This record gives sequence, C-alpha cells and structure tokens, in this order.
Amino acid sequence: MSKILTVFGATGNQGGSVIRAILADPSLSREFCIRGVTRDASKPAARALAALPGVELVEADLSSPAPAVAGAHTVFLVTNFWESMSADVEVAQGRAVADASRDAGVKHLVFSSLINTTRASGGRLSHISHFDGKARIEEYMREQSSGSGGVPVTAVLPGFFMSNLLTQIRKGEDGAYTWTLPEGLSADNGKLPLLDVADDMGKFVKAAIKNFPASAGKHIYAATDYYSPQRILSELASTCGGPSAASAARIQHVPQDVFKSFLNPGVAQEMLENMLLLEDPGYYAGADLSESLALLGEEDKPTTWADFVARNRDRWA
Repeated sequence: MSKILTVFGATGNQGGSVIRAILADPSLSREFCIRGVTRDASKPAARALAALPGVELVEADLSSPAPAVAGAHTVFLVTNFWESMSADVEVAQGRAVADASRDAGVKHLVFSSLINTTRASGGRLSHISHFDGKARIEEYMREQSSGSGGVPVTAVLPGFFMSNLLTQIRKGEDGAYTWTLPEGLSADNGKLPLLDVADDMGKFVKAAIKNFPASAGKHIYAATDYYSPQRILSELASTCGGPSAASAARIQHVPQDVFKSFLNPGVAQEMLENMLLLEDPGYYAGADLSESLALLGEEDKPTTWADFVARNRDRWA
C-alpha cells in the first residue's frame, strides 16, 4: 500500500511544483499517494489537481491541520506570510502543523524555510518578517524533533524567485533594460541565489525525500547559482535583444528612501531590507550551494536564468 505524502499549498507555486516532481518520478510515484491540501477544492486549479492519477485533494486550513496529516508518512509544508502580513500568525500556523504531524505519527516533515535575517545581520536587518517567521517555525520543529515522538525535519530554503524579476526589470522606450536598486546593493557584489520556483522547487523537495533519513536535520538550498545584479541584467538583455541591448543594460541606483517611496508603505521597509540582505550578510548568509545541487539527479538539473529568460522573452519584449 502506498504511503501518504501530504502537500500543503497544493495549488500554489511551491506545492504544485512538489506534486509534479513526485508524480514524474518513477519510484516515488509508486511509493507515495499524494494528498494535496487546499482551502477551496472548487477552484479550477484544485479540480485539475484532483483529476490527476495518484492525487487526493482535501480541504483543510493551516490553523486546523489535523485531518490533512492523519495517516501521512511525509508532510511538505509551505506557509504564506503575505496572506496575513503577520509573522505571529504564520508562526502559529507552522507550529500547528508541526504539532499535528507529531500527534499523527508522521515520519518526515519537509519545511520550506528561510534564514533568520535579524540574527544573521547582527540586528541590522530586523524587519524581514517573511524570513524570520519561517526561521522561528523551523527552530520550533527542530526543538520538537529532538524530543520523544518528535518528527525529523528537513528544511528546504527556496532561493530568490526568478519570476519576481519579471516586474522588477523594465525595458525603456529607448530599448534599454533597466533595474532600479537601492543604494547599498551593488551591481557586482550582491549575490542572488536564483530559483525558478514553479519548475524547480519540487526537484529539491524530491531530493529531500529520496535522501531521507540522511537528509533529516539538514538544510537544502534550493537555487541554481548565485548571480550578481549585473550578470542578471546582462544575460537578460543579451538573450532578449542581442549584444547591443546587453551593452545598453543599466543598473540604476537610488537613495533608500526613494526606493521605499516606490513601494506600498506597509511593506516598504521590509522589502528594502530584503534587497540589502542580498549583499550583506547574503540571502543564505554565504552558504555554499554545491552540496545541495549535488543531491539532484541528472534529470533534475535546475533552470538557469538564461533558460528562464528565453522561455519568458515576450514578457520583456
């Protein structure tokens, strides 16, 4: 009888990527029956998932997750800070899933986590709540896993989403590609660990599951490579417009207060600090990607930035 893999956020980018990766794997698709969790099973995306062989769709809420994890062997959890805009709400939901997983006898918990930026920056970047909340959840899971009946946890840390750059980099009327960055994030020293989340998050989660129990207690960094802002802009311009466009690509730096004025006031400081994080101490605080990339099979090589740009060329036309 197949083991149950519960996937929260089944209709979202991360959960959907996990489901597709497991279904496409010859061994894991036989080993696991997928239980996709959504709050509204009537949505078109949910109905499409429910129609896939090997997928059971259930309605559940992160605040009351017990039915979703009952009988599950493995649980993949992604939380959504942006839904409530509250780290405390996000942490409470993550803890609820951890507690329910422990009570249900789950054997492996795979959590979409991020670093504690307040700690990594020595308190300088203390407003990146969507990072710090996930780090608090992970800490709770690890404390719980060390106790009696605790669930072993693997943290998979998604990189900077390539899809975010679809709106951040713009093509001007003169044909030049421009990226506006705050002062404090340099064109060459900033390093973004890029991830095509929809295609590749599932590859790293699959690696966590395939390598269990060796992956328990580990961090897996889900990114294809570190890219400087200048490299990102140059590769985009070269792919979309050729060498002449690449030479015209430009990074435009503005004062931090000006950068914040472009953003919703409710998230302006958070997003400014999120960008400053990319240079110091770094998105992953300087972690090496090689060990995580080595976990992927030959068939699961992650998407490069140039490949992503080529697939989305019309978005920058």
